[in-house]
Amino acid sequence: MGRRAQGSAETGVPGTGVGAGGVRVPPQPAAADMDRDRDRARSRSRDRAQGGAAGAGCGAARGEHTHGETPLSRSRPVVQRASVRGQVLDALRTALVTGELTPGEVYSAPALGERFGVSATPVREAMQQLATEGSVEVVPNRGFRVVERGARELAELAEIRALIEVPVITRLARTVPVERWAELRPLADATVRAASSGCRAAYAESDRAFHGAVLALSGNEQLLRIADDLHRRVQWPLGGPPTPRVRAELLADAAQHTALLDALIAGDPDVVATALTDHFAAPSPTRPRHP
Repeated sequence: MGRRAQGSAETGVPGTGVGAGGVRVPPQPAAADMDRDRDRARSRSRDRAQGGAAGAGCGAARGEHTHGETPLSRSRPVVQRASVRGQVLDALRTALVTGELTPGEVYSAPALGERFGVSATPVREAMQQLATEGSVEVVPNRGFRVVERGARELAELAEIRALIEVPVITRLARTVPVERWAELRPLADATVRAASSGCRAAYAESDRAFHGAVLALSGNEQLLRIADDLHRRVQWPLGGPPTPRVRAELLADAAQHTALLDALIAGDPDVVATALTDHFAAPSPTRPRHP
């Protein structure tokens, strides 16, 4: 038994009948009491389910902890660590898309951790994930370098995306009911709103969400993973603050989403294929033209 477990047994738990000498076994309840306790337990379970995530991290209700349970505090650091790592990963991706993390520069995990107000561990784990995605590369004993990519490489990635998505979406245009396409209207509208803001990071997320929802109708999970990875690689930092030109290009790109969805709802595969070809061929802040 570890040191912490010994400390709990010796000091006891106030209000539970557990003293410094050990655990006192309560008398066995009568059948009627057992039925009443089961009803109360079911009621508490329903209340917790309805409460959802609102109570997460707040600990168990008073009197609900029993001596056979693992204390919630033991698992809490694991949940927090995963949450922190995910938040840091999202923040790093945003910094990459906006160009806040400069291509070619080396960043250390401790320095970024200080910047985000966290330890170096979740930053290092997030950076390792970005390294597997090809966004950064490991520099031994220094940190991580943001990968520099030229317009040619980005255009080649866009070409690969077109080779995958155009035939799949064209096939879906012949088989997916109109009402399923109509359900994607809010996602297409969201890309327009994000484009209007001029924020490349916001647009990158809404752009991926729209394309992911379209491809999800294929039911092919492997396709979704590959397409999403390619999409992330195309959404590369261009650096500098938003400009009117960037905003105009984002709006043009978002308008192509609306045109594509209109063609899908109309059920015209030929128009869909043309809209897709134009969409992948057109230059944008996240998809430059092949030189």
